[in-house]
Formats: sequence, structure tokens, C-alpha cells
Amino acid sequence: MEKMRLNKFLAHAGVAARRKVEDIIISNGVKVNGKIVDQPQFLVDPKKDVVKVDDKIVKEEKKYYFILNKPKGFICSNQISTSAKSSKKRKEYLVTDLFKTIKAKLFTVGRLDKDTTGLLIVTNDGDFANKIIHPSNNLEKEYFVKVKEKILEKHLKTIAKGCFVEKKFVKPKKVFKIGRKLLKIIVLEGKKREIKVFIQKANLTLIDLQRVRIGNLKLSNIPFGYFKKVSLNEISKIF
Repeated sequence: MEKMRLNKFLAHAGVAARRKVEDIIISNGVKVNGKIVDQPQFLVDPKKDVVKVDDKIVKEEKKYYFILNKPKGFICSNQISTSAKSSKKRKEYLVTDLFKTIKAKLFTVGRLDKDTTGLLIVTNDGDFANKIIHPSNNLEKEYFVKVKEKILEKHLKTIAKGCFVEKKFVKPKKVFKIGRKLLKIIVLEGKKREIKVFIQKANLTLIDLQRVRIGNLKLSNIPFGYFKKVSLNEISKIF
């Protein structure tokens, strides 16, 4: 095997997605043959070099790909916050808690808010995860949105106009009314809380938010809290 960039090796080994891996490297969390390396482009030989993250040897592992129907109350993170740990009254659950039977370091590709349900990809393949989240792919994300009020034409027009989210102006690709109090919204940006901001700007009260599609990948009939194991070939059809 030829030498490869350190960030690519760590992502391919399932440490995390490429962006997160680079943060780990830059923050002096990686050692190669006993020496700290803070350059993501540093070349390593996977067969000869000993690479450690937080003093644990990193080895390539079998790749897993899952489609999850995320239930409410689960967090897209690899660790519980310090404040949550110290609170006796509050218990938080991680998405990865649903995969305790899988012996691999899994992570979510992108995020859904704690109270948002629906399609989520979970894997240990950092290279593949990076391809999905890269902005150049312009993957559509489709959501079903249930609100408290009856949806009027003025609401659709307000949402369609777009607004500022995280200091950037964004607008949905498409907005449909599919029921008296039910919308379908398709976005490309995928900004944090983007859909919720659209709904708030339209003076509507959000009751339920579910992602049902990413690119060509659909949630299908997977129940809440359950996941489906798929092959790399199957999951790649997302593009």
C-alpha cells in the first residue's frame, strides 16, 4: 500500500469524518511513530507507521453503513455533554447508543436536532462521510413538516422567499403543501436549524419535523429507532 495523507488515513480508518479528523490533528491529538504530528497532509505508510489518536493505536477496520430512522430525544454526537453528565434529573441518549451490538467506532453523517426524526446515515467510513457532506455535491434533503396552524398561501410564499440562517441568506429549493397542516420542504444548504427558522419566519408553530430523503436515498419503511444495514454500493446510490 502506498503512503497516504494522515487525514485520509484516519478518516478511512473510521476515526471520524475528514473535517473532524483535521481538527484532531491540528489540536496535537495524533502521534506517528511516537511523535506528535499536527499537519493533516503528513504522509504515512499504513503498513509500517504506528499512528495513535489519544494514545490509542489506529488500525483500519471493517466498514459499516447504516440507514437509521432517528427517533426523538437522541443526540447526533459521540459523547454526552459535561452539563448533562452532572445532572441527575436529565438523561441524554446518543444516536450511537442504538448501535451497541456493532463492534465499531460509528458516527453520524451530518446531524439532526434532538427533537427531529428521520433519515440519518451512520457509518465508520470517514472518506465516504466526507463525500456526502461536501457542499459541491448539492444533495437535496427532503423534510415533512407538521405545524399547528392551517397552512395558507401566504405561509408558503414567506417560506419560499428564504431568510438569513447563520448569517447567510438561504432559501428552500421547493415548498409544497401536502395537507391542511403538513408541508414538504426540500433544501440544499442543510444549515443548522434551517427548516425551523423558515417555519418561525412564517409565523407557524412547528409540531413535528422528519427528514425522509437525502439525495437519491429514501427512508422507506424503517420504523423509528430501527436501522438497516446496507452495502457501500447501495449507500453510494445517494449520489
